[in-house]
Amino acid sequence: MIHVLILEDDRASMEALEKILMEYPENICVHAASSYEEAKALLAQDIRYGLFLLDVNLGGENREDIGGILFARQLREQFRYTFTPVVMVTSVGAMEMQAYRELHCYQYIMKPFLPEQVREVVRKVLGQEKQEEPPSIMVKRDGVNYQVRCEDIRYIEAVHRGVCLHLKEEDWKIPYVTLKDILSRVPEGMFLQCHRVFAVNRREVEYYDTVNRIVKLRGCEDVVEIGVTYKAEIGRLVSG
Repeated sequence: MIHVLILEDDRASMEALEKILMEYPENICVHAASSYEEAKALLAQDIRYGLFLLDVNLGGENREDIGGILFARQLREQFRYTFTPVVMVTSVGAMEMQAYRELHCYQYIMKPFLPEQVREVVRKVLGQEKQEEPPSIMVKRDGVNYQVRCEDIRYIEAVHRGVCLHLKEEDWKIPYVTLKDILSRVPEGMFLQCHRVFAVNRREVEYYDTVNRIVKLRGCEDVVEIGVTYKAEIGRLVSG
């Protein structure tokens, strides 16, 4: 199932995009927002979006409004959406260049758009989703090499003569490697070192408590400590 978020304040364009996507012969779930605030609320839900279709201008006749670009900037600040396809929908010819430079947009669609343009974009995105494999690392355990998906690691702990990978289902002791070595193998930005001996998967974090110096993880009773020297950095991260 691929979740698509449409941000479009023009009702006719919104309905046209929804109709085109719902006709596509794949499992697509469409989420529609007509304002910047509605889109932010959808983004806050526990949904992993695979495509964004964003209207550049959300102010009707006010061409100075660039709500779609502002929302795209917010997307790109989140690790999980660093490379997610973003398609800008616009009737303002100069806007697409700004979006391409700043936000690494997948492409843009000029209004009035043709249904086939939208279908072609979705086809390309679906093809990319099928080809991409989730990031993983190779580790040796009990003399056997294993491929471990990074998304299955809640946090990493440096232990005596090795590290412990705290997975969603179990814990794996990996000897003769360091925390630094493991962090060099995972995708940049996916894990956050919060202590001399701990690094957490940012996707698994429920909240950071810099007062009590702990990280609470989703669906897990473990509490990870925040080191004194990491407190300020994490505080800046939390405050945005």
